[in-house]
Amino acid sequence: MTIAALIYPIANIPLTILIPYIIGFLVLLIGSYTDIKTREVPDWVNIGLIGVGFGINLIFSVIYSNINFIVSSIIGFAIFFALAWFMFYFGQWGGGDSKMIMGLGALIGIDIFSKSLTLVSILQFFIAAFLVNAMLVGALYGILWSIFMIFRNLKKFIKEFKKSIKNKKTVLVKRIVFVLFMLLILSAIFIPDKYIKLMLFYLAVVLILTFYLWITIKAVENACMLKYVKPQKLTEGDWIAKDVKVNGKFITGPKDLGIEKKNIKKLIEFYKRGKIKKILIKEGIPFVPSFFVAYIITLIYGNLVFLII
Repeated sequence: MTIAALIYPIANIPLTILIPYIIGFLVLLIGSYTDIKTREVPDWVNIGLIGVGFGINLIFSVIYSNINFIVSSIIGFAIFFALAWFMFYFGQWGGGDSKMIMGLGALIGIDIFSKSLTLVSILQFFIAAFLVNAMLVGALYGILWSIFMIFRNLKKFIKEFKKSIKNKKTVLVKRIVFVLFMLLILSAIFIPDKYIKLMLFYLAVVLILTFYLWITIKAVENACMLKYVKPQKLTEGDWIAKDVKVNGKFITGPKDLGIEKKNIKKLIEFYKRGKIKKILIKEGIPFVPSFFVAYIITLIYGNLVFLII
């Protein structure tokens, strides 16, 4: 295929479609670089993306005298805001990841005014396809990143894994899992139906694998993702792994779901006065690169689920 053949179809794409996707690509590229290098995405990138998303769609609405652009942008932002809050609240995404997703929702939007609005068309929306792909790529990315962290901190991981497996609560759970495992195996042996027998064996294996996966994840978290930093090194949204108290008064901790700037200032003051030393934080997985990969896949292939089917 010649360069001209590649350029021609791109040149005929309307600017209302081309510009948002180019902006999304560039912002995700920048965000991926900063997320890997510093484990955070600057607010000027994320907040800027949200502002540009609303701004460009407002401009399109004015130019084409069509309110659908800005309404779609608002709907996209609202839906992705709800998703981002859910993922952030349950500790799956950091603040930077969540804001990036909100920005993409505002930039690309969700057009609910399509005349051919069916379940299939909804699933084929770029933003919906991107979301599905982001979940699939994110899961694989998280596994690969965890494996990388294990090999990078192998001695710490092994030590933490042995410590976790000997924990009293873990031992109790292990006994319960073993009893359930044996019940499933014995049931599978004595039940004549081949389908049920196979399903029970499958459940038994999954039960054991899930237990050890849980131990592995906890060991990875404790051995590879926890570190002590000075308050000056904290940034807004960092996950505090252990409660910080001064004179018995709670300042910040895991329940805050990310530290705020006002608390960082307090910690810096306490540090200067010698009342606290270093703060234990949890480093999350830099997920923005997985968004970038999912974005490219969506541009090229669309929804991976449809492709596989």
